[in-house]
Amino acid sequence: MSSTDFALSVSTRIAQRVKRLPKGQPFCISRFAELGARGAISKAVARLVSQGELERVHRGIYMRPKSSRYVARVRPNVWEVVSLIARQNRHVLQIHGAHAVRLFGLSTQMPLIPIYYTSGPSRSFFIGKGEVRLVHAAPMVMQRAGTEVGAAISALFYLGKDGSTPECIAAIKKVLRPEDLTTLMACKMPKWMRMALEQSARIHTVNTLAP
Repeated sequence: MSSTDFALSVSTRIAQRVKRLPKGQPFCISRFAELGARGAISKAVARLVSQGELERVHRGIYMRPKSSRYVARVRPNVWEVVSLIARQNRHVLQIHGAHAVRLFGLSTQMPLIPIYYTSGPSRSFFIGKGEVRLVHAAPMVMQRAGTEVGAAISALFYLGKDGSTPECIAAIKKVLRPEDLTTLMACKMPKWMRMALEQSARIHTVNTLAP
């Protein structure tokens, strides 16, 4: 088979696979790696972009365009795109404290620019016309990334020593399952955080035993 035939074969196989992908779901171009050489894959994907079958979301990340009754093109989920970027670079991604405290009902403020903690270097980039920021965080902040325990750790570091009041900790614990609390207490944390969590547990025990 000639190189031209091989390129066409790669292009055809990628086009067939793209049609089976869900619309609006971002993916890495690396998912086609087994279908051929990088150059042939890149050309095939570029051709699908020019034909409107694919949309380039970020370098190496694409999706099938999706529309709705309200907008001509639905934008991709920022967290999904940032997660793919982190995976490409072999970095860990953690929910930012400002978002974590909202998840636990401790704040209603919404930052204008999405921010995430990362094990990699701090940087900012654009997804479409929207800016996204990655902030390097210490390993202690990155523990249990992607879980509710990780969100609790992120929220507590964001609140800080003075902001981690018994009321705030009670709100966080209310969301966590008993096994999550056990995992949380087994994580590495500064002394003030452990004392605040233990004090909250003692207050809960006293209130439970009170007549």
